[in-house]
Amino acid sequence: MKLIRFVLGKIILTLNALFKPTAQVREASEQRKLDEQTKNWRLYELNACPFCVKVRRELIRLSLHIPLKDVGTDKTAFDELMRGGKKDQVPCLMIPQTGGGEVRWIYESSEIIAFLRTLEGQKI
Repeated sequence: MKLIRFVLGKIILTLNALFKPTAQVREASEQRKLDEQTKNWRLYELNACPFCVKVRRELIRLSLHIPLKDVGTDKTAFDELMRGGKKDQVPCLMIPQTGGGEVRWIYESSEIIAFLRTLEGQKI
């Protein structure tokens, strides 16, 4: 099973590299505003996970610069995910709330993408 996952992971990463999506271009001031809004967000992921690749591709399309945390290679990232999100599942988007609110943890690639698209009114 590990061999199959390894091979499929390499195929996914190769195809992802060959068919990279085009980044959206927006005004510099608008991009700075989005970057400021998302600077403390985190996407917990695994490099070769097909659902994580799907979310990363959407980040590129939307020109969102959200830091990635690979839970497969970074034990600290995995511990953060388990402490905060309480689920051993990726992808997971962590959104810290301002003003003392609770941190929001969004699982499921389709839900993450739908949420990211609402940042610019781009509903699915």
